Amino acid sequence: MAAGTLYTYPQNWRASKAQIAAQYSGACLKVASSAPAFTFGQTNRTPAFLNNFPLGKVPAFQGDDGFCLFERNAIAHYLSNEALRGISFADAEIIPPASAWVFPTLGIMQFNKQATEQAKEEVKKVLSVLNHHLNTRTFLVGEPVSLADISVACSMIWLFKQVLEPSFRQPFPNVTRWFQTCVNQPQFKTVLGEVKLCHKMAQFDPKKFSDMQPKKDSLPKKDAPPKKEKAGKEAGKPQEKKDKKKKEEKEAAPAEEEMDECEAALASEPKTTDPFAHLPKSAVQTRGKTL
Repeated sequence: MAAGTLYTYPQNWRASKAQIAAQYSGACLKVASSAPAFTFGQTNRTPAFLNNFPLGKVPAFQGDDGFCLFERNAIAHYLSNEALRGISFADAEIIPPASAWVFPTLGIMQFNKQATEQAKEEVKKVLSVLNHHLNTRTFLVGEPVSLADISVACSMIWLFKQVLEPSFRQPFPNVTRWFQTCVNQPQFKTVLGEVKLCHKMAQFDPKKFSDMQPKKDSLPKKDAPPKKEKAGKEAGKPQEKKDKKKKEEKEAAPAEEEMDECEAALASEPKTTDPFAHLPKSAVQTRGKTL
């Protein structure tokens, strides 16, 4: 039976998958998510941590025997047992549109109407497939809960909590029934607590998004006279302090490490005010010329 420590930050749904799998399989799992055992952004940048997990990302698992894993699906698979393991299309089909729709409502990403509407349609397609599949099934693979149920349910938590209001989920009763059955299992509740379905679809809040952005150094007022720098050794200190402050802010921001590849790609979309930025490019370039 697997035994070891899972390093993560609080309420990380990626880690929840592994934690729930351990609840079902009986694996002896210790969770390090707060000081002094683990502090995200600090512990995962120490030489000792990077020696075991070179990318410095979490969730990360270290077995009592020294065996290390740092990919969430691999960790969940390792902590589960043969009766639990199953298939999952969560990463490929659910997470990309869910991220594009939900992240702006959480203030993590800038809102893009076209991307959000497309994400809604993709979520509808996924829900339709799941609803049909669950028409004659309690769970996704067979009767007992499998890793497929754990993976898919965890990838849909924020959809149900943030945007799948009653009118949106009404055409997919089998999915709602299955999701509520899963999250109300004792093993799920031990990790997730009470999962309440949203009553009203969350919307993008520009103020929340602005508040979550890194604060820039305040600029001097136009009318204020420039401050004279002290001669000699003191002359270089103001710039050195600014450079040091920027470096510290950059090191303190964990957002990039919290995203997987598809989410990072979505979040890295340029934030532009160009009104035509959302339109597809029609020009074709050849030999340095535009046709």
